[in-house]
Amino acid sequence: MVAEDDEKQAELARRYLEREGHTVVVVRDGREALDHLHRAAPDLLVLDVMMPRLDGLDVVRSLRAEGHELPVLMLTARSTEDDLLLGLDLGADDYLTKPYSPRELVARVRTLLRRAARTAPNLAPAPDPVLRVGALAVDPDRHLVTVEGAEVVCTPGEFRILSALAAEPGRVFSRRLLLAELHGFDRFISARTVDVHILNLRKKIEADPRAPARLLTVYGVGYKLTAGSVHA
Repeated sequence: MVAEDDEKQAELARRYLEREGHTVVVVRDGREALDHLHRAAPDLLVLDVMMPRLDGLDVVRSLRAEGHELPVLMLTARSTEDDLLLGLDLGADDYLTKPYSPRELVARVRTLLRRAARTAPNLAPAPDPVLRVGALAVDPDRHLVTVEGAEVVCTPGEFRILSALAAEPGRVFSRRLLLAELHGFDRFISARTVDVHILNLRKKIEADPRAPARLLTVYGVGYKLTAGSVHA
């Protein structure tokens, strides 16, 4: 369950988590979060601190007082140590400070679910994180990219873009969406940065970067990743 009152951030979190294989319910405030938790049994709660009606800290306080032990990942714009420690002291398991990368959110959720599975054997295991598109494989946990079994060394920015494209092969990503992968929410830099990363990735994953078969341009829209083929 994602409890987030910012519609844009809630939708991005939902989309990325569903792409990972999770079923996601989105609620808009702390009171709705508690009401839903009393009716259902989610495996994990992604919880924004600043919400109407009841904030995230009060939600965690109430959950732990009632004996709920589900993992809680808090999202906070507060960066002072006291605020972060308060959330953890109340019973949150981890936190992300805004702005954050949606890929980092997915990785934190995966880690918390694996930790919970060790103490709750009946909890469904987290999906296999390795993303495979033809002969290309992206392993987010090990930060590893291979093509035809050979390791490809990528910069952090290249890896984030490739991970996003590999998670939804065939889907066309605009530069705006890929910028969100690079720099998280609410960060604005030149779209040219994406183009430079794409050019560098083609040199690493394409047999002929001048005639790409995997990482394709959709003119006027953006980029997509396909299974492609290997050039002679």
